[in-house]
Amino acid sequence: MALNDPQWGRRRGDGPPDLDEIWSRFNQKLAGLFGGKGGSGSGPDGGDARSFGGGVGLLVALVALVWLASGFYIVDAGQRGVVLRFGKFVETTDPGPRWHLPYPIESSEVVNVSGVRTVEVGYRNDVRSKVPKESLMLTDDENIVDLQFAVQYVLKDPTEYLFNNRLPEDSVRQVAESAIREIVGKSKMDFVLYEGREQIAVSARKLIQDTLDRYKTGITVSQVTMQNAQPPEQVQAAFADAVKANQDRERQKNEGEAYANDVVPKARGTAARLMQEADGYKQRVIANAEGEASRFRQVLAEYKKAPGVTRDRLYLDMMQQVLSSSSKVIVDQRGGGNMLFLPLDKILQMSANGSLPDAAKPPVATDPVAPAPTVDPGSTRSREAFRSRDREIR
Repeated sequence: MALNDPQWGRRRGDGPPDLDEIWSRFNQKLAGLFGGKGGSGSGPDGGDARSFGGGVGLLVALVALVWLASGFYIVDAGQRGVVLRFGKFVETTDPGPRWHLPYPIESSEVVNVSGVRTVEVGYRNDVRSKVPKESLMLTDDENIVDLQFAVQYVLKDPTEYLFNNRLPEDSVRQVAESAIREIVGKSKMDFVLYEGREQIAVSARKLIQDTLDRYKTGITVSQVTMQNAQPPEQVQAAFADAVKANQDRERQKNEGEAYANDVVPKARGTAARLMQEADGYKQRVIANAEGEASRFRQVLAEYKKAPGVTRDRLYLDMMQQVLSSSSKVIVDQRGGGNMLFLPLDKILQMSANGSLPDAAKPPVATDPVAPAPTVDPGSTRSREAFRSRDREIR
C-alpha cells in the first residue's frame, strides 16, 4: 500500500497501515517487473518469496553484466593504456579496444605519447607577460640578462611519466630553468645576447634531457626555442648606447683594416721595386767598375809595350769625347784666309733647324777671296799626333 493511497487510514478502524501488507505488495510489483506473476502466490511466505528471489537474482546478474562491461576501454592512435591492479602497474596496452577487470580491482590510464607539450620559462602565453623570477639570469661577466624560452617535449615512457612525476610540467620547467641558468652563468653577456643564442639552445636541450633521464621522468625534449634575450628594462637605454659605441668601434676598425689592406700592399710593392732597382744599380755599377778595371789593365799592358803610341791614343780618344758634344769651327790659319766675326753658335743652331734669316747670312765679298778650307777632323787629329811625336823627340 502506497503512502498516497486514498484508502490510507480507512481500513481496520482507520488505524495505521499494515507493514506486512505493504511489503507483500512491494514484492508482487517487483516480481511482476522481472516476469513473475503477481498475486498468484499461495501465501505471503510461499510463492511471493520465490518470485522475489528470482527477481533479485536477475537484478544481480544485470548489475554484474554492467560491472563487467565497465572494464572495456578504447586506446586511440598515438596513445598508450596503462593498467593498474589495486594501484600497482600491470601492463601497457597498445591502441585499440581493450578490457581489464572492472573497478575496484583494476583501473586504466590512457596517456597521449604523440602530442607535443610546451613549457614556457620566463613568460606565460606571451613574451610581454614576463615572469622576472624565472627570466632574470646572471652571466659570467656579472651582467644581468632577461631571457625567455620555451621547451617542447613528448612522452617516451608512459609508465615512468605516471609513476615518477607528481607534477610533470613543473618538473620540466624547473629542470629547464636550472639548465639555462647553468649555461648562462658560464657565458659572457654578448655571447648570450647575440652570436651564442643557437648554441645555448642546443646545449640547454642536451642538459635538460640528461637531467630528465637521470630522474626517470619518461620525457623526451624535442626542442628548446629562445624567444627573447635582452638586458633588463632599467638599463636598456645605456646598453643601447654601449652597443652603438661597439658598432662604431667595429666600423672604424673595419675601415682601418680596409685602408691598411690598400696601403700596405702598395708600400710593399714600392719597397720591392726600389730594392730591385737598387740591386740592379749595384750590379750595373759593379759590372762597369769591373769593366773599367779590366780595360785599364789591358791599356796598362799595351802602355808598357809602347808608351808614346798609347799616350797619343788616349789623348785622341779624350779629345774626341770632349769635342763631340760641343759646337766647333775649324779654321786653317796657315792658309791666310780672312776670319769673319760671326755669331757662329746661333748660325749653327739655326742651320740645325733648317732656316737662316737674311740678317744672319754672311755678306758676299766683292773681292775674290779664297774660302777657308774645311779641314777634315781626321786629318787634324793626325797632324796633332805628328806634332806630339815631334815634341817627344825633342
